Amino acid sequence: MTTAPDATERAAGIDPRGPRFGAALTAILLIATILAGDSPAGLILLAVVVASFALGVARGVQGTWQGLLYASLVRPRLAPPTDREDPAPPRFAQLVGLIITGVGLVLGLIGVGWAVTVFAAVALVAAFLNAAFGLCLGCEMYLLGRRLRPSRAA
Repeated sequence: MTTAPDATERAAGIDPRGPRFGAALTAILLIATILAGDSPAGLILLAVVVASFALGVARGVQGTWQGLLYASLVRPRLAPPTDREDPAPPRFAQLVGLIITGVGLVLGLIGVGWAVTVFAAVALVAAFLNAAFGLCLGCEMYLLGRRLRPSRAA
């Protein structure tokens, strides 16, 4: 059973289907969070999402619980990926998700109940776009930042 990619796989890039699968699972959690609202269950669900994003920032998308599920349950049933992607943009997207959901969680914990639903909804839009269409908003932000960064002319 595969649990995490080895150093060779990380160097060669990641299977782009993994982050999409992870986004689908995240979207399901965020829908449940929105339905639970500012209740204790909503806060707990949002805390799970925040922890998931924190794992993604620390270990990359392949090191999250969603990535491990993909690697062990889904990927063995699929043909090998036709292409690989740089793990840096999805990792940056995890940071964006962490910031958005983290703000919602902190505000929810200090009593701003509407923040749980609003920030979960914002994160849900991004997760849904990634899962359904392969459009990773955080990845696009990363690439835009790279293009806007001044180049080092020799």
